[in-house]
Amino acid sequence: MQTVSHRHPLDLPATDIAAGIRAGHFSAETVVVESLRRARSVNAALNAFTLLREEAALAAARAADRQRAGGGLLPPLLGVPFAAKDLTPTRGDLTTLGSWTRGDWVPGESAVCIARLEAAGAILIGKTTTPEFAHSSFTASPRWGVTRNPWDPARTSGGSSGGSAVAVAAGVVPFAEGTDMGGSVRIPAAFTGTVGLKPSLGRIPMTILPSMFDSISHFGPLARTTGDAVAFMAAAAGPDDADIFSLPLSFSAEKAQARPLEGRRFAFSLDLGYYSVDAPVRAVILSTIDALRAEGAVVEPVELGWTRVVNDQWYDLWCVFMAAFFGEALEDYRARMDPIVVELIERGQTLNAVVYKRVELLRTRMWQDLSAVLSRYDGLLCPTCAVTAPAADADDNDYIADLPDGRFRGLDMTCPFNLLPQCPALSLPAGLADDGMPVGLQLIGRRYADEDVLSMGGAIERVLRTAGATATRPRDWF
Repeated sequence: MQTVSHRHPLDLPATDIAAGIRAGHFSAETVVVESLRRARSVNAALNAFTLLREEAALAAARAADRQRAGGGLLPPLLGVPFAAKDLTPTRGDLTTLGSWTRGDWVPGESAVCIARLEAAGAILIGKTTTPEFAHSSFTASPRWGVTRNPWDPARTSGGSSGGSAVAVAAGVVPFAEGTDMGGSVRIPAAFTGTVGLKPSLGRIPMTILPSMFDSISHFGPLARTTGDAVAFMAAAAGPDDADIFSLPLSFSAEKAQARPLEGRRFAFSLDLGYYSVDAPVRAVILSTIDALRAEGAVVEPVELGWTRVVNDQWYDLWCVFMAAFFGEALEDYRARMDPIVVELIERGQTLNAVVYKRVELLRTRMWQDLSAVLSRYDGLLCPTCAVTAPAADADDNDYIADLPDGRFRGLDMTCPFNLLPQCPALSLPAGLADDGMPVGLQLIGRRYADEDVLSMGGAIERVLRTAGATATRPRDWF
C-alpha cells in the first residue's frame, strides 16, 4: 500500500504545524507557500479549487510570523492553511455556489464558521469546488466542471464537498470546511480516504442559508485525521445568536481525544436493512469489524427495520429545499443550470405542504428505532457509502434503482442520518477495496455526543493504522 512520509512541515497534523510555528521551528510563510504550490499543481490535474487567495494568504502568513516574533499569547491554529467550500461566503472572495446564477458575487463578510477558524489563526488559501447549490454526490458544475479523485482521476471525488476532500486527500491542507445536508462531507471523505464529520445540529452555527430554521444542514470538517477534525471543531463550534438553532454547548478537545476501545459497545448494520452493498465495500467493512473486536470492542449486529422510504422522503425534503431557496433562478438561468438541479426544483414545486409535513412522521419512527439501539450501545457502525467512487462522468440518477432482490442500489448511506440531525455522524477511512479505492466506515453517535464520536473515531483510526489498513495519501500530485 502506498503511503507518503513527512517531507515538509505541511505534512504534519494541524496542531503540530501550529506548534512548530509557535516554537519557531519553521515559519507560517514556509507552510503557506508550500500549500499554495501544491494547490496549483493539484488544481491543474484534479480541478479542486475555484480560486486561490495567493496574495491574501501570503500576507496572513507573514502577519502570523510577525505575531509570533512579537511574543505574547498566540492562537491555537497559528499559520495552519485551510480551504473553504465555494458554497460558503468568505469576505472579499468570489463565491458562486457552483452556479452562474450568482454572477460574480463577492461577500462583504465571512460565515461564522470561517471567521472563527481565522480567529484561531488558520489561514484560508482558497475556495473549493462544489456542484451547483451543493445538490449532488458528484462534484461537477456547469460553471467549474468536473472535480476528480486523487486516487484515480477517472473517478468522482464525491460531493458535494468534493473540492475540499481533494484538497485534504492530496496533501494541500490538513483540513477544509465542508457542508453536509445529505452526506456532502461524509461521501467525499469516504471516496477520498479522508475523515469527514457531520456534527450534531447546532454545534457549528449554520449562517449561510436563507432560512434560519432548516434542520438538515451542517458545517463540518474534512480532515486527514480525527485529531485534525478535533482541532477544526475546537475552533468552529459554539453558540452564536446568528443561528437560533446553535447550541449553548462548548466543545471540549480534551474529551474528544482517542481512548482505548476495550469495553466499547457498537451496534453494526452492514446495509441499514435495505441497501445493496458492493462486495469490495462489504469485505473492507467486515475486516474492520474484525479488527475492532480484536481490540476488545463489542460489535453486535442489529436490525433497524428501515427501507428505501427513508431515502425517498429525504429526497422530498431536498427537492423542497432546492425549490424554496433557489427556485427563483429558473426564470432567467434555466439553460445555464445543471439539468438535475432543474429537475429537483421543479419536483419540489409540485410537492404540497401535507406531503412535506408527513416526513416528520418517518423521522419520528426512525428516531425511535435508533434511540432504542443507542440506549444499549455507544454508537452505530455501518458503511459510509455502498460503493467505491464511481466514474467521474456518472451522476446521482445512476444510483436510484431497485434491484430484483428488493435491495436499493443507492450510492450513499449518509442521508438517513441527516433526517436525525442531532446525532453526529463520522466517516473514517477503513481501508482500500480490491479496486484500489478507499472505503469509509460511518460511526453514528448519541445526540450531541460529538466529542465521544470523535474519541471513538480516533481509537478506531489508531487500530486501522496499526494494522496497515489505511494510506496517508494516494500519491504525489505536486
